[in-house]
Amino acid sequence: MSILNESPSNRVRTTSPPPEAAPSTSGAPVDGRSYVIGETSADLKCFTIPQLFRRAVSRHGPRDALVFRETGERKSYYELDREIDALASGLLALGLEKGDRVGIWSPNRYEWVLTQFATARIGAILVNVNPAYRTGELEYALNKVGCKALVLTPSFKSSDYLLMIRELAPELESCEPGRLNAARLPTLESVIVTGAEPGPGAFTFDAVRDLGDSAQQLRLQAIDGSLSPDDAINVQFTSGTTGAPKGATLTHHNVVNNARFVTDRIRLTDADRLCIPVPLYHCFGMAMGVLGAVSKGAAMIFPGEAFEPRATLQALSGERCSAVYGVPTMFVAMLQELESETLDLGSLRTGIMAGAPCPMEVMEQITTRMNLREVTICYGMTETSPVSFQSLVDDPMDKRCATVGRVHPHLEVKIVDPEGNVVPVGERGELCTRGYAVMKGYWNDKEQTRESIVDGWMHTGDLATLDDEGFCSIVGRVKDMIIRGGENIYPREIEEFLFRHPDVSVAQVFGIPDERYGEEVCAWIIPKPGASLTGDAVREFCREQIAHYKIPRHVRIVEEIPMTISGKPQKFVMRDRMVEMLSSQSK
Repeated sequence: MSILNESPSNRVRTTSPPPEAAPSTSGAPVDGRSYVIGETSADLKCFTIPQLFRRAVSRHGPRDALVFRETGERKSYYELDREIDALASGLLALGLEKGDRVGIWSPNRYEWVLTQFATARIGAILVNVNPAYRTGELEYALNKVGCKALVLTPSFKSSDYLLMIRELAPELESCEPGRLNAARLPTLESVIVTGAEPGPGAFTFDAVRDLGDSAQQLRLQAIDGSLSPDDAINVQFTSGTTGAPKGATLTHHNVVNNARFVTDRIRLTDADRLCIPVPLYHCFGMAMGVLGAVSKGAAMIFPGEAFEPRATLQALSGERCSAVYGVPTMFVAMLQELESETLDLGSLRTGIMAGAPCPMEVMEQITTRMNLREVTICYGMTETSPVSFQSLVDDPMDKRCATVGRVHPHLEVKIVDPEGNVVPVGERGELCTRGYAVMKGYWNDKEQTRESIVDGWMHTGDLATLDDEGFCSIVGRVKDMIIRGGENIYPREIEEFLFRHPDVSVAQVFGIPDERYGEEVCAWIIPKPGASLTGDAVREFCREQIAHYKIPRHVRIVEEIPMTISGKPQKFVMRDRMVEMLSSQSK
């Protein structure tokens, strides 16, 4: 991926009209300019998530809905329907209502999927909390959207979620479950813990499922009529350039239709079994995975709480999966695992690779060694629900590796210069998306919403080009976002955290190329006069305070930062110098 040297800070927010020629719905550019509109032969559906799910139950009730291999849960659509209603009734009994926010802080577990559908069933807004978050990030997220309840797993990997929530809300030790009144989390009333004994002040997940009675069951029927496809139903946090994460607010209409169109392109049907090793807290798992499978009546197969190549391969083979999702690093890890293990992957056919460019060699190997002849590539962002470009299963391999495919149905895309003018085909500019998939806005942040959405166009911050067939290539970023293994990382957020270190005077964070993750986080730091600072000390300061993937892998202590004449840091100079330095060290 190439990097632009120009600073994007002076971008002009104007909007030029699309070409005057009648738009093509084939996905080809109009009038030689970088403007495309998706085909409209498949109708947009005015469904809520509960309506989408009920349709699947009515058509595919006795068939497998989901399988969690690690814990042994295996449910049909009929069984899942009953358990969703039981949890939804319990949430109503807790006092939750339409529009209330319910956080979920957990890796991939059965309770995650139940909570996703149960909150939608009552019109509550699900708030996805990244499993890698630490106390400061959790506190910010819960307070930003005003979560009334939080569902959490006791622990995951090195994260002790119960310990962290009790650090933030010590009042749990002396309150009744459901009656929390915490100074640092003023809106949070209920803490619900999956699996283990939660300790004082919290509910077990199973207890909440048992709270509902016939009165709540009757209320569920009445709530159906009050839900609208345009209601907000999900908030997903995406890091912001201002240093604070922003809550992208998505509607039923956004995610239901995007899930349908994503799985249309991989030709998913009710005969398919879709393996979902990607995280549920992200749109890739929650919308493209869960809702995509439900839209077709397919079975969802979850190998474990988090991606592990061996467990995923065993799930693919043991469950006779026909489709699988992942980022390129996941597929590389599975290919490496196959070198020492022989498995029957003959059932595989299709899937999605997203989050980073796919090298041609990897595409060739997954085609021959994993039988993934029809894997597709996607591009999008949380704010667009998420997918706006995707390849077709029969696109040439070079197009699937060098591009992110063609525009999705019912979406418009234009590529504009800094003044907002649509650029000619082949020229780079900022990619902007308009249509049903654009989010409602950033939760409780009108200024950031106005900055990002102009006349309905979502300004993605990504630099792209279109060719004359409508294939899109992502060639850089207007913003300095780092993409590490599919995780979006914004340097400003890390810089502001590093400034809290008592010995840090200046901190600049940027991404450098990495063979395994695509990019790695690098920091250049000027210490305060007289301070003695090391890279290890900086990383130790970050540990347990920010998510592991944000911790700089490379830290360089420097005396000065390269600057422009106007005093702006030149991150491209730092990046080039760091790459050269690491290259010389490896020789």
